[in-house]
Amino acid sequence: MAGKGKNLGSNAKGRSRSSKAGLQFLVACIARFLKIGKYAKRVGVVAPVFLAAVLEYLAVEVLELAGIAARNDKKSQIIPRHIQLAIRFDKELNQFLRDVTIPNGGVIPRIHNIFLPNNKSNTSKAVADVAHEEED
Repeated sequence: MAGKGKNLGSNAKGRSRSSKAGLQFLVACIARFLKIGKYAKRVGVVAPVFLAAVLEYLAVEVLELAGIAARNDKKSQIIPRHIQLAIRFDKELNQFLRDVTIPNGGVIPRIHNIFLPNNKSNTSKAVADVAHEEED
């Protein structure tokens, strides 16, 4: 039996694939979901590690921006509104998640240009009125 299997002596500890990759997301769960989902006939060893790394990166990016939005709103908790603002004000995340609806996220504040006063015509009229009053 010598040489067969792993040597799991009293000092040896098993390390998870997540800890080996330095990730917080569970690689084993993602591997299980890839196998159950029937996305491919076979799933390689590296595929769930890579997918876990990508998902963790996206989660960190959204949470960082949402935390900044919460701090700007003078709140200590992140609510769906902060996640909505974080996603919609970031160009790349907005493009990636453009079809996603976030419940209780609200809408992005925007006033259409038609409804804004035309500053150029208003300022020129005001200057012309002042000039006419000085002449009189």
